Amino acid sequence: MKHQKATHVQTAYLQNSELQTLKENWPGNKLIDGMFANGDELYQPAFVNVLKWKLAENPQKKEKAADDYTPPVKPDPDFFSSAEDALVWLGHASFLLRLNNFTFIIDPVFFDLPMLKRRTPLPFPTSQLQNLNYLLLSHGHRDHFDEKSIKVLFRQNPGLKALIPLRLGKLLQKMAPGMAYQEAGWYQQYNLPADTGIEIIYLPASHWHRRGLTDMNQVLWGSFLIRTPQKSIYFAGDSGYKDHFTEIKRFFGEPDFCLMPIGAYKPAFIMEKSHLNPGEAVQAFNDLGGRFFIPMHFGTFDLSDEPAGEPIRLMQQYAAAGKMNGQLLQPAIGEALPI
Repeated sequence: MKHQKATHVQTAYLQNSELQTLKENWPGNKLIDGMFANGDELYQPAFVNVLKWKLAENPQKKEKAADDYTPPVKPDPDFFSSAEDALVWLGHASFLLRLNNFTFIIDPVFFDLPMLKRRTPLPFPTSQLQNLNYLLLSHGHRDHFDEKSIKVLFRQNPGLKALIPLRLGKLLQKMAPGMAYQEAGWYQQYNLPADTGIEIIYLPASHWHRRGLTDMNQVLWGSFLIRTPQKSIYFAGDSGYKDHFTEIKRFFGEPDFCLMPIGAYKPAFIMEKSHLNPGEAVQAFNDLGGRFFIPMHFGTFDLSDEPAGEPIRLMQQYAAAGKMNGQLLQPAIGEALPI
């Protein structure tokens, strides 16, 4: 009889001891054999599934080829001269947010990516992106954390401070040496000066990390809650559907504005653990108890098998059918949305 060797899984927990943790008795983010997990579950996308995807024919191939949808682009240059609280979608998952006279830029990706051409223009020249205060990065994937965009921002905003997940700082410093940053784990609040009147909390998402051959799940991923006493904005980052949306509502209340990803969901066998399809995005929004749904992560880059316009058409259908316990907002790229 053969005896199998026992495999010993090493577990540890990590958080930033210099930041406040808002969830009571939270030990930090779980590491399994040195890799971050989605709560207790380790997720490593299987290469065989990627191969299966690339070798299989897309059943919507003709429909996708005929769908030339791109989100409308309506630059609003007044955003840069106004002092009003406002949100500007820059395409994909990139946003400008002005709150209490502070300006935040979230997951900035301005240019083409390796093997991915940007399908929509940036609404205004990058030279206008000045006097920014904070950079928020939800995770380390290239369509959210782009080296060229980071370098442009830091050159034009040398005082920019980054609010990032655990273990992303080393990568950031290679791109922008000297940029100040704070790393947070889930349920941790970044240290912002009291005079901002703003709290930013790093929260869960169901996703993964990889940029190279040897860094699988070495950097954390997550979402952001940005709030003042008057209003709150939730940025979901990239996430599959799990119970963290309900938990966020239970711990932190119902967000006013929810920036939710709705694209890159087909084929489901490779996408469903890390991205939301439109129906799941509606359910996640309802779980959060949000007031306004702002869709993102569609139309700018071709990342998956669904036709380009399918995500937003489905969202419109769900809204029209009353499936959404809140209001769907559809700002154009570059449009300043008052908040």
